[in-house]
Amino acid sequence: MKLTDVAAIEVWQELEKEIENHSGLNASIFDAAGSRIANTHKWANPICPLVKASEKGQTFICSLAHQNVSNMAMKSKSPVIDECDAGFAKMVVPIFCGDEFIGVAGGCGLLQDGGEVDTFLIHKTTGIDEEELEPLTGDIKTISDDQLEELSAYLTEKVKNIVKNIKN
Repeated sequence: MKLTDVAAIEVWQELEKEIENHSGLNASIFDAAGSRIANTHKWANPICPLVKASEKGQTFICSLAHQNVSNMAMKSKSPVIDECDAGFAKMVVPIFCGDEFIGVAGGCGLLQDGGEVDTFLIHKTTGIDEEELEPLTGDIKTISDDQLEELSAYLTEKVKNIVKNIKN
């Protein structure tokens, strides 16, 4: 089963917009294979677009972090809150249809309280000069653990309601 078997792409796009509006995170909904199914995108910070524009950044920072949290969510059948190697918060909620894992909904791109951007790792992975990255780290918004927990509970309910209303 695919996410689009459960609900129209517009439903998932609307959920991405809600995640962005509710939290400020880079919202995303991925299918079980790890592909984004919607493409509504508003950046949470100025560093993520630079990382994603780099093939190595996309592969070794973004995709790797997504695979890890998605697999944890699939196995635990629970939301997962973690951070990517660049230092940004990453939160996903698993999407199941019955016992079948069909994807995740969540977001990333803000700093958890007390967190910091790992400009050295970003530089080593992507080749982007740390001198270019450092000025971009100053105004990155933060998100508390409580806010991430609240968002994961909110998203869990939203996903349950979408799956419960499976289209025929």
